[in-house]
Amino acid sequence: MNDSLGNQQLTGMRPQQAVTIHDVAREAGVTIGTVSKALNGQGKLREETRERVRIIAQRLGFRPNDLAQSLMRGRSFTVGLITTDSYGRFSIPLMLGIEDTLGPAQISVFLCDARDDPERERQHIESLLAKRVDGIIVTGRRIDPRPPIDVGSTGVPVLYAYAQVTEPGALCLLVDDEQGGRLATEHLLGVGRRHLAHITGPLRFESVQLREKGMRTVLREHGLPLIDQQVLSGPWKESWGYEAVNILLDRKEPLDAIFCGSDQLARGVVDGLRERGVQVPDDVAVVGFDNWEIIAAATRPPLTTIDMNMHALGQQAGIRLLAMINGEKASGILRLPCSLVIRESCGALLE
Repeated sequence: MNDSLGNQQLTGMRPQQAVTIHDVAREAGVTIGTVSKALNGQGKLREETRERVRIIAQRLGFRPNDLAQSLMRGRSFTVGLITTDSYGRFSIPLMLGIEDTLGPAQISVFLCDARDDPERERQHIESLLAKRVDGIIVTGRRIDPRPPIDVGSTGVPVLYAYAQVTEPGALCLLVDDEQGGRLATEHLLGVGRRHLAHITGPLRFESVQLREKGMRTVLREHGLPLIDQQVLSGPWKESWGYEAVNILLDRKEPLDAIFCGSDQLARGVVDGLRERGVQVPDDVAVVGFDNWEIIAAATRPPLTTIDMNMHALGQQAGIRLLAMINGEKASGILRLPCSLVIRESCGALLE
C-alpha cells in the first residue's frame, strides 16, 4: 500500500461508536426499562431474563453511564484525595490505606496533586464536585494548619488526613508526634542511655515542637536534663544532620544518644559520627523518625526509627469518611499513635 492510499484510509476511519442501552435492548428483544432493571438489580424480572440481558450487555461491551447511574442512586462510589505532597512520601502510603478500606466497598479514589497552588486546588475541587464524588480527603506533607477547602452548599463530606484546619466542624486525623517523641526517648533510656541530644528540623513546624515536647517530658519524668544547647534545629536536610552532630561533638559535652527529627537527619548524623571516629551504636546510639525505608534500611548501621504508620492513618481515614458519607457527623482532631522500628543503630538486641 502506498503512503497516499494509507493516509486516505486513515483519514476516512471513524471512531467506533459506544454501545448504548438501546443497542442492548434491541439485541435482547426487551424494553430499555427492562435492560436498566436487569443491570441494576431492580424490579421484578425473571432470573433468566436478567441473566440474558447481562450476557448480551457483556458481549456487546456495554458500559453504563456512571454519571447517570450516580444521579439515580444518589451515590457515585468515588471519592477525591487532594494532596500537596508532590513527592508522594506521605500521600502514597496514605492513599494505599484509603484504598484498602474503600476498595471492598467498591469505591474508587481520584488522586489530585494541588502542588501548594490555591488556584490549582480550587480547580481540582470543582472537577471533583462536578463528578459528584461522595466525599473528599485532603492531605499534605506537613500537619501545620492550612485553609479549609470550600465545597459550597453541596454537603459533600470533607476529611483532613495528615493535614489540619482550625475550622471547628472539621475532622482532622493526625500522627501523634508527641507520642512518637516519647516512644523514641523511652527506648533510648531503656537501653541504658543517659546523655541525650536532639537534632531536628525548623522550629516553626508543629511536628518539630511536638516531638521535642515528648522527648523533654520523658526526660523530666526520669530526672534527666535536656539543656537547650543539646537541641539543634535546622533544615530537613542530611547535610544539616552532619553539620549539627559536629557542633555537638565540638562542645565535648557527655553524649551517648541522639534522637533525630527525621531519618534524613539521622543518616547525616551517622555519617558525621563515623568520620569523627565515633562508633554507632557502641559510643552513641541514634534513633530517627519517619521509617522511610529507602533511607532507614540503607544507612550503616540501619536506623532504629519511629514509624508514623501512614498506611494505618489512611485506613482510618477511609473508615471515617465512609461513616460520614452514611450520615455520621464527626469533628475534632484525632491523633493516631506511632510505633517503634528497632534496627542496629540504637544498640538494642534484636530478637
